[in-house]
Amino acid sequence: MIRSELIQKIADENPHLYQRDVERIVNTIFNEITSAMAQGNRVELRGFGAFSVKKRDARVGRNPRTGESVHVDEKHVPFFKAGKLLRDRLNGKS
Repeated sequence: MIRSELIQKIADENPHLYQRDVERIVNTIFNEITSAMAQGNRVELRGFGAFSVKKRDARVGRNPRTGESVHVDEKHVPFFKAGKLLRDRLNGKS
């Protein structure tokens, strides 16, 4: 499912809301999650999962095309850990 499909599904299930308002709500939620993670905070949605940021140290990598050693800088990457309810639902344990 992509963002536009999510917005359309929410708008269809809530006919009292305008689609532009649903779009603003969805965008606000995603923006808040993104800005919290950019500050290094953890975002937890009970029953769904938790978003956090993990630090990857600098290392020496390898260019797969040439085999040449390449320095890879330290970076921060997003990490998602599924919640118990989501894991159970995916495994058929409603």
